[in-house]
Amino acid sequence: MQKIFFTLAAAGLLAAPAFAQTAEKLDPAALAKIKDEGLNRSKVMETAFYLTDVCGPRLAGSEGLARANAWTKKRLTDYGLANANVEAWGDFGRGWDIDKSYVALTAPYYHAMIGVPKAWTPSTPGSLRKAVAYVNVKTAADLDKYKGQLRDKIVILPVATPPTPNFEPDAKRLSAEDLQKMADAPAGGAPTAANRPAEANPEARRAAMLAARELRQQLTDMLLAEGAAAVLSPGRGTDGTVFTTNGAPYAADAKQVLPELEMSAEDQLRLIRLVEAGIPVEVELETKTHFQTQDLKGYNVVAEIPGTDKKLKSEVVMLGGHLDSWHAATGATDNAAGCAVMMEAVRILKASGLKPRRTIRIALWGEEEEGLHGSRNYVKNHFADPATMLLKPDHEKLAAYFNLDNGAGKIRGIYAQGNEAVKPIFTAWLTPFSDMGATTVTLRNTGSTDHVAFDAVGLPGFQFIQDGLDYFARTHHSNQDTYDRLVADDLKQASVVVASFVYNAAMRDQKLPRKPLPTAVKPQ
Repeated sequence: MQKIFFTLAAAGLLAAPAFAQTAEKLDPAALAKIKDEGLNRSKVMETAFYLTDVCGPRLAGSEGLARANAWTKKRLTDYGLANANVEAWGDFGRGWDIDKSYVALTAPYYHAMIGVPKAWTPSTPGSLRKAVAYVNVKTAADLDKYKGQLRDKIVILPVATPPTPNFEPDAKRLSAEDLQKMADAPAGGAPTAANRPAEANPEARRAAMLAARELRQQLTDMLLAEGAAAVLSPGRGTDGTVFTTNGAPYAADAKQVLPELEMSAEDQLRLIRLVEAGIPVEVELETKTHFQTQDLKGYNVVAEIPGTDKKLKSEVVMLGGHLDSWHAATGATDNAAGCAVMMEAVRILKASGLKPRRTIRIALWGEEEEGLHGSRNYVKNHFADPATMLLKPDHEKLAAYFNLDNGAGKIRGIYAQGNEAVKPIFTAWLTPFSDMGATTVTLRNTGSTDHVAFDAVGLPGFQFIQDGLDYFARTHHSNQDTYDRLVADDLKQASVVVASFVYNAAMRDQKLPRKPLPTAVKPQ
């Protein structure tokens, strides 16, 4: 097959003399096949439809995630991948699903309201129609003010940040200036996404968060002791968007809590204003949820395109994204989009008839939202434990891991995670996609998703840079995270870029360069 040698210095892409001799073998015929298949016969939106609208919400341990695990295993098998498996990574905890949810204002008049049960909270004892009580606790001393007043009441909690007019667009693409700043940035820590500012004082924020968590636990204990019926708490977000969380731990032995719904800020504030004006307020609600306790394990879905080179087929190039989501919507941008792209990338490679030298393994991670459990335990089970840094034999066999999990925007480049040796390689690999908007390699790190599990044990794990669109403003963990937020052309572009990176990594004579092994880090 015809190949070309792409020399970075000759193309004027790098000025540093240290990289002047770097050359990458690129296969234009293979790239043409990848682009043709991915842009002209794409299945990425079909895959996204099944993951979202058909499988539904995919909370960790839920029936929806089990449906997605089974469907993706079958679909990857249908694509012709080998060794497809739903692989247990270890013990997780209880699953949880919503069977019914409804909340409305019934006095002083009727109005349907937006509310989502907090994950891992129990059902109400049927339909409730109760008076409400507004509880505003700022310190532990405030708890005493409400004793004896809350029995059989629906408790409403304050809105910390009332909505204000927003004159900025929800959806944004990275500008040329944004990308240049990333390209010029030195290695080191970075915000969790390109359009997020770094925190000025993360330790102070952590201390405040722990104090707030402790106060909330004291409030929860008091509400239970006082016999409150249910809780309506404010969800972060405006314009009817509710960003969801969990209201109880997923551990099998978690303490009892009250039924609780996260409400839209606008609905919550209306209730508060009515109560503070002395107007009797009544709310009707019902939640019906159930726990899954028969199987407490967590799972990943894995499948492979076997390598064809006798010497290199035992080495592995991995790609992946997390399959689980939160429960208020169908987890389209977080992270059905990433999974659909990764599944499309391996479909493209199979449909194009390409024969990778190394084995290509896709992993769709479970339980990412609760702490990267699927990827961290996969790495621990297969490669190394960061707490000991005792390396397993497969540690040496991993050529690279590529991750996608920053929404549904097109790929604009890749984070090199401080690995200076891969920067010229990735720059060469991106060059054929400059006309598609993918140009930038940054040495900066990015965190909060599954590639960090690989990086933590010295393996070359990378996350792609994506356009943010309305990910953090509107869809991330919210009731707006639906199929309709996906942009087909962006996902097609991302699928082609990923397929190319994975193929290039599988065809190189050498594995990607690695950073020095980190020292063992004991869990805190």
